[in-house]
Amino acid sequence: MIEINLSPGASRKSRGRGASFSLKGVVGDGQSSFKDPFLLAAIASLIVATGTVGMMHLTQTSTAADLTAREEQAVADSTRFATVLRQRRSAEAKRDSVLKQLTIIKAIDADRFIWPHLMDEVSRALPPYTWLKQLAIQGQQPAPLGTGPAPAPADTTKPAAPVLAELLKFRLVGNTVDIQALTRFMKLLEASPFIQNVTLAGSQIAMLDGKEVTEFTLDAMFERPDSSMITLTPVSLSVR
Repeated sequence: MIEINLSPGASRKSRGRGASFSLKGVVGDGQSSFKDPFLLAAIASLIVATGTVGMMHLTQTSTAADLTAREEQAVADSTRFATVLRQRRSAEAKRDSVLKQLTIIKAIDADRFIWPHLMDEVSRALPPYTWLKQLAIQGQQPAPLGTGPAPAPADTTKPAAPVLAELLKFRLVGNTVDIQALTRFMKLLEASPFIQNVTLAGSQIAMLDGKEVTEFTLDAMFERPDSSMITLTPVSLSVR
């Protein structure tokens, strides 16, 4: 069946009115949408979340940069301090070694003249017609000089303690033709600032070259005298 439009202008007008865009309707729909409280809350939450994330990102970036700088500084300080600590330990080890050697030297120097003093005092106190056969350490012999334990570094400011025992015991064995000379010998030994506790360990009559003599044994102890009792004399040597 064929239809013929006898009014073509009317058809175009009606088609044009159907396809027209209404701006007022769009604005009205938008205003109605913005009045929705859930949509407003969602938009506000999105804005707040975006701002919070941005602030946190800036804060974390700044904190990370600060921590990185502090880490680099700490590593540099640790390296520098480690070198300083190694040098300090090395210096302390050298100091302790030198102090130990000085302590040994002081101990040796303090005790090296004990026997010369004892022999000099015994020789000075020896009366006429009396002679000695033996002068020796009594009992266990003390440790060799310089082999005793050294004090701790904290005590190095104190005077070095002598390595030789303070109560050094020794024994004298001799002969005399006069018993009174023996008594006088004991008194002179006791009066010495280097000798103390002189006791008679024994005596007996012995024959020597057909004559009777009194063989005696004396025990005594070394006494460290006061420093004022010791006279120091400088020794000078000529070098050719």
